[in-house]
Amino acid sequence: MTATVAAAPVSSFAAALSERYGDDDLATDGVWNETLATLLGHRSVRSYLPDPLPKGWLETIVAAAQSAPTSSNSQAWSVVAVEEPEQKSRLASLAGEQAHVRAAPLLLVFVADLSRAARLATAQNSPLEGADYLEAFLIAALDAALAAQNAVVAAESLGLGTCYLGALRNHPEAVAREIGLPPRAAAVFGLTVGFPDATAPAAIKPRLPQEAVLHRGRYGLGAEQRAVSRHDRASVAFRASQGLDSTPWSALAVDRLRSVAALKGRHTLGASLRALGFPIV
Repeated sequence: MTATVAAAPVSSFAAALSERYGDDDLATDGVWNETLATLLGHRSVRSYLPDPLPKGWLETIVAAAQSAPTSSNSQAWSVVAVEEPEQKSRLASLAGEQAHVRAAPLLLVFVADLSRAARLATAQNSPLEGADYLEAFLIAALDAALAAQNAVVAAESLGLGTCYLGALRNHPEAVAREIGLPPRAAAVFGLTVGFPDATAPAAIKPRLPQEAVLHRGRYGLGAEQRAVSRHDRASVAFRASQGLDSTPWSALAVDRLRSVAALKGRHTLGASLRALGFPIV
């Protein structure tokens, strides 16, 4: 049944905005429905029950993923569903020993996949020169990202929790071997999926105020400093609620890119992609 758009119940919409931005002093005009409630209520879940997904749920989530937009209908992505505990454990080791990869009953590995087009070109005795350029890899990676976000919304609408896993890019060639990828295919990220453990609930992490990200007509800097300062206060309060230190978001954002070491091995991604069959001219 499709949810209908209606005027926002002020308390529900206001509560959602307050949680998403970590700020009670927000305008409450807007619209509200079940889809928006799912989107605004997103949180990264890292504590899962061991229960597997019911029969048919994986296929439903993938159908939702395949319903996402795709560049020129190229559908240049694939997904590998990993459920076997030992294989999940090996992938967890490649992704920095993240415990939730082992705990989740399902790990979805989203793949930028130009190999399908390459096989079709071979069957048609056709060149595929365009696949050698950065644009082709971007098409495949963006197609995978759009599909994955649809999968997240579908999973969360079913009461499941999810968490993206960019650390699979720490060792892209090893990941490719583990899941048997052909040339011209690369894992761009993973997604853990499962029923959240209610004894370790995940919280909604605040986001930057819209003044920092929403520009009308032209990119502007006038409101950025004030918006970042507001977000730093909200992020420090959030971190305190989670038992974390008081480092503000602005410092964390810079630390993530401060040095090559912060990339955790991903500074060699270009070379790895070339080894996996993406020349990226």
